[in-house]
Amino acid sequence: MNLKQLEYFVAVAELGSFSKAAVILNVAQPALSRQVRLLEADLRATLLLRNGRGVVLTEAGKRLFDHSVGILQLVSRTREDIEASRDEPAGRIVVGLPPSMGRLLTLPLVEGFRRALPKARLAVVEGLSAHLAEWIATGRVDIGLLHNPEAQPALEVTPVLEEPLGLVSPAGKRGGRKVSLRSTATLAELARLPLILPERSHAMRKLLETQAALSGHKLNVALEISGVQSILDLVRAGHGHALLTPSALAASGDAAAFRLRPIVEPRLTSTLCLAVSAHKPATPLSKHVFRMLRELVLATGRSHQP
Repeated sequence: MNLKQLEYFVAVAELGSFSKAAVILNVAQPALSRQVRLLEADLRATLLLRNGRGVVLTEAGKRLFDHSVGILQLVSRTREDIEASRDEPAGRIVVGLPPSMGRLLTLPLVEGFRRALPKARLAVVEGLSAHLAEWIATGRVDIGLLHNPEAQPALEVTPVLEEPLGLVSPAGKRGGRKVSLRSTATLAELARLPLILPERSHAMRKLLETQAALSGHKLNVALEISGVQSILDLVRAGHGHALLTPSALAASGDAAAFRLRPIVEPRLTSTLCLAVSAHKPATPLSKHVFRMLRELVLATGRSHQP
């Protein structure tokens, strides 16, 4: 077993295809297949099952994949530490963003990163906060932005931005009628409306249901939809109302088509936090990107204050 074989194996597993991995790695497919076969022979285990759509991991393959990701991350951090001794951050870093922030932050993050860190490499992935927390804990992501993360020993969390949660309705109408002129909405009012919310594992859904239960209200969940853009399409079409932050609504690019009223009685807020692994030492590169992300998030929050 060697690092090159592990790198090839991880690429095939992540992409689910030898041909796709060969293109990404710039390696001939027969050579790639040969290295994976040698790895299987060395471990005396079948790691990948081939089917008509590509490959899937066996149970042994899943175990090796988890170990391999950690090993390759450790090797990458070792290189970063050595290269950082030359006084300029270098290496590769993976940043995880929730979809609601990805549209707002990816472009300025990439442009700022390239200007400030020309010798380093950046990868950006998107996922729900629960998934990002798991990826940070297992080493697949170095720094992530999480909404209302639950406390866990594997993560170090730094609150960055607190935003009000608001009731999102089509601009000018609500259920075929004109909306009231009130600039806020109560939780009691919210409970009477058909709501379009993410699934129960979503951080905002957990926050909302907890507050509703504490206030003695039962939510009327009309639809469970994960994507913000899909939720807004359904709101615009009159299928219900949504709960979003100002920045999430702004990321849609069509905020003028909706009305956002902050929730009061009680006031509901969503806290955006920067998270890193509690077990991974910070490198010059990770510290630089951490500061860069924090500044971008704060700037975004200021520009979208209601």
